[in-house]
Amino acid sequence: MIAMDPVTILLSVVVILCLANVFNNRKQEKYKNFPPGPTTLPLIGSLHLIDKDKPHNTFIKLAEKYGPVFSVQLGSEKSVILCGYDTIKDALINHAEEFSERPESPVFANTLRRYGVVFTNGENWKVMRRFTLSTLRDYGMGKKSIENKIIDECECLMQTFRSYEGKPFNNMTIINAAVANIIVSILIGHRFEYGNQSILRLMSLINENIKFLESPMVRLYNSYPSVVGWLPGGHRTILENSNKMLEFLRETFIKQEKEVDINDQRNLIESFLAKQQEGKPESTLYYHDNNLIGLVSNLFAAGMETTSTTLRWGLLLMMKYPNIQKKVQNEIERVIGSAQPQADHRKQLPYTDAVIHEIQRFCDLIPGNLQHSTSRDVTFRGYVIPKGTIVLPILSSALKDGAYFEKPEKFYPEHFLDSEGHFKKNEAFIPFSLGKRSCAGETLAKMELFVFFTTLLQNFTFQAPPGAVLDLTPAIGFVNAPLPHEICAIPRS
Repeated sequence: MIAMDPVTILLSVVVILCLANVFNNRKQEKYKNFPPGPTTLPLIGSLHLIDKDKPHNTFIKLAEKYGPVFSVQLGSEKSVILCGYDTIKDALINHAEEFSERPESPVFANTLRRYGVVFTNGENWKVMRRFTLSTLRDYGMGKKSIENKIIDECECLMQTFRSYEGKPFNNMTIINAAVANIIVSILIGHRFEYGNQSILRLMSLINENIKFLESPMVRLYNSYPSVVGWLPGGHRTILENSNKMLEFLRETFIKQEKEVDINDQRNLIESFLAKQQEGKPESTLYYHDNNLIGLVSNLFAAGMETTSTTLRWGLLLMMKYPNIQKKVQNEIERVIGSAQPQADHRKQLPYTDAVIHEIQRFCDLIPGNLQHSTSRDVTFRGYVIPKGTIVLPILSSALKDGAYFEKPEKFYPEHFLDSEGHFKKNEAFIPFSLGKRSCAGETLAKMELFVFFTTLLQNFTFQAPPGAVLDLTPAIGFVNAPLPHEICAIPRS
């Protein structure tokens, strides 16, 4: 051991203290006039305060004390939380550019490798989003061609429901597969049978990842990736599942589509490959296989999970509130009879439309939203938020904002009806978020929800199995999914 004289030790301590003071002063300068928040603890910050199962609940409670714009420190990272519709709209619409980026999230960086459209930034994100929106429109989003595919899928779904002859069954896998087939038809131009092992495996990987995204271990990993990375937990499961999923997509969706006629593109993947072959600088920079795999992964997961989970909530709520179910059925009978429900019928079915909106509001599908980050320093509502700060606009706080919804904690379709029973829009209804990062598939999801829901209610009455207790408590996970349950689909004569 090398002995150090007292003077050297003293100088070393002074240097360390000076450096620490400089670092602290710089940090304080960076966060001067930063939004207020709870007192933090060393290393863990505010993690000890956060509800491990439903973090958004903690944020909404903290907003009551600190206001609609406040900060929390999750591990070593300071984040800004936005609560309430007015605040979220102000940030994502009035300051759209400043709040438009995604932060570097270790769990997503390691699984999706910064490709695709959901978690990317800069020019790559802009090119991929433009391509996604234009190509979804090209292959039918919001048009009759995709509506016909939804109607055909409705028939397959109803045949499966009828096969249970009114006996109890779990509808999760069936509805997941039905909804997945719509995005699959856009991606590769065909559908899977509900029992197909490939689609079942893919859906299982996605569902498991969504379940683990809000786990305490994943939150710790995002704060301290180098320290926590080697430990077992949900973060490792997500990485393993994502690698399996990406390999599956590469084998199933991409390789079989490599031969493409650029003059006869039949689906989204072929359109991407055609861009790849154009020979422009953009073709090499952005239209490469990694972006294609990332994009297909984003679209498949988002296109399946959100709509199918909302539909399952819809049927559960109809069982819970049979009087509302009957009013929907009566309106469908009165207005369109036995005709196939179509998107054009929406305006003629105001009560049904209100119920679908209330299902989306009440189920509060992605309560915490995906993280945003600031693209540059921004002054927002009197606070200075530095470039690169993680920002969480809490969608749940808008969908259950008492200033806009009379009974925010109740299932109450009248939130979307005026005194004469006409459908009434509510600006705080933002399940697809707002601004530059709003859901690219919103138009498709709305059509799917309306056609699937009205067709099912037209043809079945949904009841709980004898003796079953219907629990509306959401399952633990990033997405608010219903707890496992069975339904009885009773055919209507």
